[in-house]
Amino acid sequence: MIRLSLFIAVASVASGAEYRVATIEADVTPPIGHPLLASSMPPARSIEAKLWAKGIVLTGDKQPIVVVSVDWCEIRNDAYDQWRDGLAEAAGTTRERVLLSCVHQHDTPLTDLRAQEILEEHGIMSNIVDATFHNRVVADVGQAVRRAMASTQPITHLGMGQAKVEKIASNRRYIGPNGKPRYDRGSATKNVFARQAPEGVIDPFVKALSFWNGDKAIAVLYSYATHPMSFYRTGKVNPDFPGYARAELQKEVPDSTQIYFSGAAGNVTAGKYNKGDPPNRPVLMRRLLAGMVAAWKDTKRSPLTEMEFRSVPLVLKPRESDGYSREDQLRKLKTVNDRKYQSRAALGLSWLERMKVRKQPIDLPVIDFGKAAFLLLPGESYVEYQLYAQSLRPNNFLMVAGYGESGTGYIPLEMHWEENDSNLNGWCWVARGSEEPFKAAIRKVLSE
Repeated sequence: MIRLSLFIAVASVASGAEYRVATIEADVTPPIGHPLLASSMPPARSIEAKLWAKGIVLTGDKQPIVVVSVDWCEIRNDAYDQWRDGLAEAAGTTRERVLLSCVHQHDTPLTDLRAQEILEEHGIMSNIVDATFHNRVVADVGQAVRRAMASTQPITHLGMGQAKVEKIASNRRYIGPNGKPRYDRGSATKNVFARQAPEGVIDPFVKALSFWNGDKAIAVLYSYATHPMSFYRTGKVNPDFPGYARAELQKEVPDSTQIYFSGAAGNVTAGKYNKGDPPNRPVLMRRLLAGMVAAWKDTKRSPLTEMEFRSVPLVLKPRESDGYSREDQLRKLKTVNDRKYQSRAALGLSWLERMKVRKQPIDLPVIDFGKAAFLLLPGESYVEYQLYAQSLRPNNFLMVAGYGESGTGYIPLEMHWEENDSNLNGWCWVARGSEEPFKAAIRKVLSE
């Protein structure tokens, strides 16, 4: 058993604290037969462990702020907006003030309602999401938000801690035997040379951000940048090693809600330390758990005296070359007899409609607590964006979550295009040239 204790002198705080918090938890497990990762994985055949939406509601900065992590692969476009609208209504706030992130496990749902409609409009039997299930889940999480709004507690202190995680994360990129970059170090890597290569560019730290009422931590948010998979394509719905680590920590610290976010991990996997063998899942789980426990023990508290929500619009041009034009993707829908690729084409068309027809930018939000901040990045942002954001706040604690609005797919740097990153061939819907506007938006939201 892990025994955790944290003894910190509590500075006196005036009664009737301005800021308040409550926790959110709801079951988001799909039914048997539901598609997983937009039919890129076998459908749900069994439920190995439940999936959860876990988060917090914060009040005291004008309108409430909702922060939720979901044990799904991705939530995109109109599905993402439906979630935000539903939770915003429940909290009495606006869509922009709902920060929704997915952990990104692969034996879990990926949702895009418009993409599903596109498949149905073309008479294609492939499936992305059951809208009835999706609507029910959004309603259930909304009810959890309503319950939270009725049970908020004062926040007297903010806790900040971090610790290095050993032997999990590695960058997809490594230098091959011929001296040239390769990008094939995926979540499960059997290639011995790739496994022996250095970890590459990663953020080795798990961060813990906690909200306290006196000497009690109400909620603890953790963020670590890696793809959250050990092995998958099983049809067994499960939250993989981060979900199991979170559950173990919840058992050990039952009075504080434990919430896990994947950081900006588009190009970070466990591949150096994982061959995809099932016995390695608990190994990765224990390593992550050890890091989370260490971050918790490293926590240092400070009175919470400020909280400000900010958001800036982010426009990333849709990819339309190399088979990604509307015509190209419609052709794939009609001629490619493979559910996985039909679903991907529909996802691409949904993103094109969003950006070219509706012209709807991405919301890039931050919650700024002064000494600390929580930043949510979209899609499969590469880890360099997380490191860049942290470099802008060198003297502050900045927690970064990835996998917000995920219609983008991968968001690489220009160097990854130049080096022909092979991952951009099938799961990237943004055009070249995204790096500068993305970094500019990060600078703006962190500096305002």
